[in-house]
Amino acid sequence: MPGLPAIPDRDLVASVEKGLGVIEAFSEARPRLSVTDVATVTGLTRAAARRYLLTLAKLGYADFDGKFFSLTPRILRLGHAYLSSTGLPRMVQPFLEQISTATGESSSAAILDDTEIVYVARAATRRIMSINLAVGSRLPAYCTSLGRALLAQMPDANVEDYLRRAELRALTPKTKTKRDAILAALAETRKKGYALVDEELELGLRSLSVPLFDGRGAVIAAMNVSAQVARVTAAGMVRDMLPHLIAAQGALRRIA
Repeated sequence: MPGLPAIPDRDLVASVEKGLGVIEAFSEARPRLSVTDVATVTGLTRAAARRYLLTLAKLGYADFDGKFFSLTPRILRLGHAYLSSTGLPRMVQPFLEQISTATGESSSAAILDDTEIVYVARAATRRIMSINLAVGSRLPAYCTSLGRALLAQMPDANVEDYLRRAELRALTPKTKTKRDAILAALAETRKKGYALVDEELELGLRSLSVPLFDGRGAVIAAMNVSAQVARVTAAGMVRDMLPHLIAAQGALRRIA
């Protein structure tokens, strides 16, 4: 994990690691899982997967219908613990709303979590993607403007590590999946100070992002504006919407 010193294995609690792995086995595509399903996804034995699932059920974090397990709303406590312990969402939300009002488009903020971005705040004017984005939604970093704005600020060694671990799939015919193409896009992002992604995540969707810094210059998140290609050109986004992102970027740097 970036920012942490090397942690000896003797200091790690394997049961916690495995329990969190069981929780992460559930997703939008896998909302209901059997013991065998969880064992397959996590690499645990069926007996171990069963114990973890029954523990989650006893604690109220999972339901069991006799065959399949599913997570309960209680699991949201884990995500809320993060959101309530950091001031980032509260800090950026007013700026997202200002940008959304000024541009008439949706604006979001996200952080990098391993190979994905996680939305931490959002001001949506309309639904512009086939999937419904909300706080907590995750998307691949390599083909999103928010992800590229964050990746472009990382040291080269970290970017190379990311590219080795990420599953680089073509989500549209325009998605950059080759290492050199992604590195070139990140270099351009670093040079210009913003990332523009044109129909790489989803056809018909354009997105423009800038990184957000604290007062010491450390990257804390990224902020974007997204729009349908039928409403605005790429050049139009840079001309009309980038100034709003840059203004919010400067203001947040003074208060973060």
